[in-house]
Amino acid sequence: MALTRQQMDDQVNEHFMYEATDDIDGVVGSFTANEDIFHEAVPSPLGPRKSRAEARAYYEMLFPSVKGESVTPIMRLYGDDFVVDEALWTGEITDGHPFLCDGMSGPASFRLLHVFEFAADGKIKSERVWIDLAAIRQQLSSAERPT
Repeated sequence: MALTRQQMDDQVNEHFMYEATDDIDGVVGSFTANEDIFHEAVPSPLGPRKSRAEARAYYEMLFPSVKGESVTPIMRLYGDDFVVDEALWTGEITDGHPFLCDGMSGPASFRLLHVFEFAADGKIKSERVWIDLAAIRQQLSSAERPT
């Protein structure tokens, strides 16, 4: 049975709320426990994650490295069991490692494109997110790069 747009929005918004509050247990709990999951952030030094435990490791790396100030929704597109979400993230990157920007930090604003798929129980079974690396690299500073 396909989820309604409202049900998909509720799941995605809850997932994003857990991310915004650095609630790793909440984020991991938003993924289904009844099916295999898939989580991938591009770019990421960890690569694709194929279990809730592996997804947890990604968030344990990410959360200490970023301090979000705001997320501005841009658009959402819906299918029978998926949603595509585009947003603009603004905040401070204290450690660029999760974005393959080792040694770099600073204020940043960049687009995120998420594709979520949902399991039969209505929870998330797949999250893929593409991060605007060019925008991040342009905004962050490092000791090696002249200012």
